[in-house]
Amino acid sequence: MVLPAGVCAVGTEGKAKVADQVAERVERLIVEGVLKVGQALPSERRLVEKLGCSRSALREGLRVLRGRGIIDTEQGRGSFVADLTGQAGATPLMHLFSSQPRTLFDLLEVRALLEAESARLAALRATDVDRLLIRRRYEEMLAAHEAAQALDAREHARRDHAFHRAISEASHNPVLVHTLQSLSDLTLSTVFASVNNLYCRPAQKRQIDRQHARLYRAVMEQLPEQAQRAAREHINGIRDSLREIEQEEQRLVRATMRMDGWG
Repeated sequence: MVLPAGVCAVGTEGKAKVADQVAERVERLIVEGVLKVGQALPSERRLVEKLGCSRSALREGLRVLRGRGIIDTEQGRGSFVADLTGQAGATPLMHLFSSQPRTLFDLLEVRALLEAESARLAALRATDVDRLLIRRRYEEMLAAHEAAQALDAREHARRDHAFHRAISEASHNPVLVHTLQSLSDLTLSTVFASVNNLYCRPAQKRQIDRQHARLYRAVMEQLPEQAQRAAREHINGIRDSLREIEQEEQRLVRATMRMDGWG
């Protein structure tokens, strides 16, 4: 982890001002994705060294962040970045979204918009480290496909989702990343629906594999327009395939009802 140096030296404005600077700098590290949810903060000694402030100012700055619910501190374990989306995910609105089957298609529309842009930005902005992480997630996803009998659908979905998330993080747009993260549980449900309903169908599975490969290559080869198009076509393809399955099931129900004398 690379931390900026010398951001808060004590001056005439006093410890309160320095503590605010400490808090602001740590908040920026979280927004920029340097510090992630659940990750432990560096040691007090390292933070003091990198931020250029006193121990008392650092502790006061961390106290400010605890008061805002941005970090948690546990005795004997130190301070961690808090779960910043936990409360939002527990709202009645999110419960309604997760409980209604129709939301699946609404969310896929949103994913097509947001992930297409994040893929475009990732192709433009990804660092060597970002591309390394994307490659790891992609290879883990492929390994899950090869071990299809050993892994359940939820593990397949988790690895698929991790691949898409690595691309979004490489966009280096904190608002876009956190927006997608706030929808993480709902997004994972669409990935699970895809894995559970489409991976067992050879034609759809081959199509998804090709789409993932195109998305991966476009981002890695720094082709923004191709990456944007690949992400959009991938999500829209899943939406269309799931809608086709739904229509097939409805036709089957109607035919069965006619056979049973309902029509």
